[in-house]
Amino acid sequence: MATGTNIRTYYEGQWHEGDIPLMRAADHGMWLGSAVFDGARSVYGVVPDLDRHCERVNRSAQALMLVPWVSADDMMDIVREGLALYPADAAVYIRPMYWGRDTGVGTIRPGEDQPGFAICLEEIPMPSDTATTTVTTTRFRRPVMESSVVNAKAACLYPNNARMLAEAQAKGFGNALCADAMGNLAESATSNVFLVKNGEVFTPVPNGTFLAGITRARHISNLRADGYAVHETVLSFDDARDADEMFLSGNMSKVTPITAFDDIQYQVGPVTRRARDLYWDWAKRDAMSTA
Repeated sequence: MATGTNIRTYYEGQWHEGDIPLMRAADHGMWLGSAVFDGARSVYGVVPDLDRHCERVNRSAQALMLVPWVSADDMMDIVREGLALYPADAAVYIRPMYWGRDTGVGTIRPGEDQPGFAICLEEIPMPSDTATTTVTTTRFRRPVMESSVVNAKAACLYPNNARMLAEAQAKGFGNALCADAMGNLAESATSNVFLVKNGEVFTPVPNGTFLAGITRARHISNLRADGYAVHETVLSFDDARDADEMFLSGNMSKVTPITAFDDIQYQVGPVTRRARDLYWDWAKRDAMSTA
């Protein structure tokens, strides 16, 4: 079942209407998990950091021993061609992806043949500026490089995230804050996390257990340029409980304020609101400078 509506799919050199079938039963990605993707957004007439998302999907492919064959520049041209099929004010989720097709004889590694490539566009509305979430903890943790491909945005990582989210929602919360292998705060089940304490901003330092997102990096850059002290550091769950504000950061929603962590309540504070305003101010300026 698709997440959004009005889907268009680029596959084998052309755009197709709808959610078309892509994988074959014997494709490596189908039964051995070699699928990677990335996600960008076209919203409010801008497509923030599209170049970085296209570059990252190629790096993710390499991490799974796939050979990416569509350059980031070509990918961007294809995306723009597809977006032209939508109304100018449509909120569109942009998902380029690769998956292994060939399997080497007698091995579970992807073969040397060209992997499958597609781009899926879906209309998915942006959450309203008043949308918030609540969080709890989860017994499930983020893996490490020695046990999983944490240096890729890989489909095989997401079942672990899904069970984090299911556990949190079964407890009556919207999302889960999860630990890394050492028990430190890593991220949420769906996105990166920021804390605010005494006007300063804190976020878990990238340590090879979670994907430090493109939108996360943009918030750090914007907030520092605006004069905020932003610390990438080791954080505990007690740090989160002691925070004045918390928000999640991801491509889908950009900024999602957290209003409760278990029984602790938080306000949607000034730094969270400022992070959102800074992001959209930057996105609109960037769109004008690259037009």
